[in-house]
Amino acid sequence: ASRIGRGCVIGPQAHLVDALIGDGVTVVASTIVQSLMDDGSRIGPYSRLRPGSRIGREVEIGNFAEVKNTTIGDGTKVHHKSYLGDATIGARVNIGAGTVTCNLRDRTGKKWPTVIEDEAFIGSDTMLIAPVRIGRGATTGAGSVVTKDVPPGAVAVGVPARVIRHTEVGR
Repeated sequence: ASRIGRGCVIGPQAHLVDALIGDGVTVVASTIVQSLMDDGSRIGPYSRLRPGSRIGREVEIGNFAEVKNTTIGDGTKVHHKSYLGDATIGARVNIGAGTVTCNLRDRTGKKWPTVIEDEAFIGSDTMLIAPVRIGRGATTGAGSVVTKDVPPGAVAVGVPARVIRHTEVGR
C-alpha cells in the first residue's frame, strides 16, 4: 500500500512498507514502515522510520537514526545516531548526534511524550527523560540529561540539566 510521489530517489537498499512518500523525497539504504515523509525530505543511509512517524517538508534524517510514532516539523535536522520515540518535534529544530528520547516510564509499558518546540537546538548526546517539553528556541548543552521542562529561549546544561541562561525568543 506504499505510495511514492514524483521526482523521488528511492534506493539503493530502501525498504518501504505501507509508506506514504511525498514529491522529491530521497530514501537511501533505509526502512520506512507505516509512516509518511512529506515533500523534499531525505532519509539515510541506514535509518529507520517505525510505524506512526510523520516527517514534514525538507526534513533531513541522517545515518543510523530511528524514529517511532513521532511527528517532525518542516526543516528539522536529525543528522545521525539518534532515537526519537513518541515525540512531537517542531519546525527548524536541530537534533544533535546521539540524542535519545527516554520515554518508557512504568512497568505497564506506557510511553510518555517528549515535546520539542520550534527552533530548539538539542546538543549532541542529550537524553530527554519524558515527559518533558523543550520550549521554542531553547538549547540543551552536549551531554545533558533533561528531566524537567526547559522554558522558551533558555539554555540548559548538565546532569541533571539545569537552566543557566534565558534569552529572548525571536531576536
